[in-house]
Amino acid sequence: MKSSLKRSHEPVFWLLFGAGGMLSALIGAMLVLITCFAVALGILPADTFSYARMLAFAQHFIGKAFIFAVVALFFWHAVHRIFHSLHDVGIHAGLKARLLCYGTAAAGTLLAAWALVSIGF
Repeated sequence: MKSSLKRSHEPVFWLLFGAGGMLSALIGAMLVLITCFAVALGILPADTFSYARMLAFAQHFIGKAFIFAVVALFFWHAVHRIFHSLHDVGIHAGLKARLLCYGTAAAGTLLAAWALVSIGF
């Protein structure tokens, strides 16, 4: 008996959406706390976000991986949520909306990768 189920690329996008959601839930709040409040309230030293420190962090391979994961997965999470929210506002998402949404996420991911590679090691 042959199955007539059609293959879909949707699981790949759900994987990126789920990973981005998990990362934003676990790491996002801490990033906001550190970047918005901890330095301003004096919990962390004032030079925590100096150019030299941030450049050194972005040039280290672990720093690059962290920055890439945060930017790319947050991007995919946001676009997947926007794409599925189009139906709620009355826009029936067809191929054009899918290409626009996921193309934007792909372009943002490639731009983040290019920027991190161009910084150097």
